[in-house]
Amino acid sequence: MNQQTEIGRRKFLGAGAATLFAAGAPAFAEVGKSGANRADEVKFCAFADIHYYPKHFPHDTREWLERVLARAEKENVDLVIHMGDFTHKPDTFKDYVDFYNDFRIKTYHTIGNHDDDGNSHEATLAAYRLECGHYFFDRCGFRFIVTDTNHCFADGRFFHYSDSNYYAIHRKIGGSSISRVPPEQLEWLKATIESSPYPCIVTSHASYEREDGSPDRAAVRKIFNDANAKHPGRVRLVINGHHHCDFVRILDNIVYLDLNSASYDWMAKTHTAYPEEDVKRWKHARHVIAWNDPVNAIITINRNGHLKVEGQQSEFYLGITPKMAGLSPVNGQGRLVTPNIQSFEMTVAYPNAV
Repeated sequence: MNQQTEIGRRKFLGAGAATLFAAGAPAFAEVGKSGANRADEVKFCAFADIHYYPKHFPHDTREWLERVLARAEKENVDLVIHMGDFTHKPDTFKDYVDFYNDFRIKTYHTIGNHDDDGNSHEATLAAYRLECGHYFFDRCGFRFIVTDTNHCFADGRFFHYSDSNYYAIHRKIGGSSISRVPPEQLEWLKATIESSPYPCIVTSHASYEREDGSPDRAAVRKIFNDANAKHPGRVRLVINGHHHCDFVRILDNIVYLDLNSASYDWMAKTHTAYPEEDVKRWKHARHVIAWNDPVNAIITINRNGHLKVEGQQSEFYLGITPKMAGLSPVNGQGRLVTPNIQSFEMTVAYPNAV
């Protein structure tokens, strides 16, 4: 059964669960119990696109990140992971990065394009304490696979984003040459899923679901679908950032979560709705519509296919919506700009799961 279901701005908590029936990098070995001693269920905090860049974007203090981590701690999660664009200069803002790296709960990075803006990719890896941008770790009976969509393709070769090099490639060649996943990473992804003794949760920065996501999304989804055809339920949840959007879609019996930014949406056109003091304080104030809270998600998933996402509701900063600023109320793919992450709950059953 090839089922495609889209879940927009609806809240599922308290509304009953939906039941669906489905026909070369380092690994971090962290198999076992943590948090509330879970062995076949994992609970984690996910956030995206917090964009720490003082004097450039709103909410440019560590307190914004502290609020995300405080919620994670209160919810007794097993781990925290972000979907990219953590900071624009990891090498420069080492204190900020290390606060996250050394938090009491284990934290993980998914690299985004802006993480490689202000320094080399090698410096980003060093700051994030990674050997490679794609890796996996096993936790609480699940395999988390972190993929890296931050590659260019130009002059017949793939190369990684570094020191903002992708801007020139985008201007010269176009969007099909960025947000790429090189062939060797595709092979690694296939082998990592195939060899997993656990169901898999995949993260990325650019989307594998959206039509304006990674140009290699079809190849990635084929890997997921082929694995699930052979091992029902092997790939269960895929989460991305980058697009600053709140949306959920069930595609080929896999839940895809387009995770909203923790801070703002970037607007293609400038606006004059924010007061002059904000414009002076933040370089890009005229290009963003911001939120009042660092929205994030608490996600719980178990081996039986039950998935619960506890999102967060906020409001637009100063009450200014895109429409009030004379801008479009929709993001790419016709998805609404909202300061929220929706909550929902469902069970995806995988007969004969192996």
